[in-house]
Amino acid sequence: MKGITGNINRKIDNLLRRFLPENEPKIFCISLQRTGTTSTGRFFRDHGYSVATYEIGKKNLWTTNYFEGNYEYIFKSKDFRKLEVFEDDPWWLGDFYRVLYHRFSDSKFILLERNADKWFDSMMSHSHGMVLGNTHIHCSQYQRLDEFYKVFDAGYENFYTGIIDNALPLDEKHRVHYTNYYKIRNREVKQFFDHHDGRRLFTARLEDDALWQKIGNFFDIDVGAGYNIHANRSDLVEDIEQR
Repeated sequence: MKGITGNINRKIDNLLRRFLPENEPKIFCISLQRTGTTSTGRFFRDHGYSVATYEIGKKNLWTTNYFEGNYEYIFKSKDFRKLEVFEDDPWWLGDFYRVLYHRFSDSKFILLERNADKWFDSMMSHSHGMVLGNTHIHCSQYQRLDEFYKVFDAGYENFYTGIIDNALPLDEKHRVHYTNYYKIRNREVKQFFDHHDGRRLFTARLEDDALWQKIGNFFDIDVGAGYNIHANRSDLVEDIEQR
């Protein structure tokens, strides 16, 4: 009964939030792309939370403003103030989680991990052997700016636009660089929270069959017994194919 009552209260809270200027605490998914970001958003949406999806972030130009250092533009935007859960970019980019941690003292974070080689396989398949999304943003995130500037010099037109151009290759020769980055970055995130407040970070493996039940326990959400079978598997396939 406690879980059912909690979910009903959550729906009522969401209706009330439409009339409030700002809502805290917030939940940020800071898992790297191709690590269940869309599925995480789907989980919270299924359980009555308001979620900032990729489309909402794109509409608000959040990633562009992140790269311009205009964080307050993001934080003051109407969608940011009214929504609770934030998936996809810019939340997983760079060290933004450090800013969010200090700026929103009641916020909590989710870091999902998967096998680094399988993650890289998914990265390569996403854009058919080319970098994902905007090439400058991608190279900034994955420490390939030296290569980027050698190739484009002064001839690149999509700085600070977010335009998807997939303009550099992403193939087998990059595997060691990316998998090392993936493992080190995730370790840095966990080290940061261990040092400050580990109670604000949920971590788990994306492959864990009990993943959604564990997230539910962490956030005090009642998760149906069959949710892992009926939602997780289909969402995971969709996440791998589309993100």
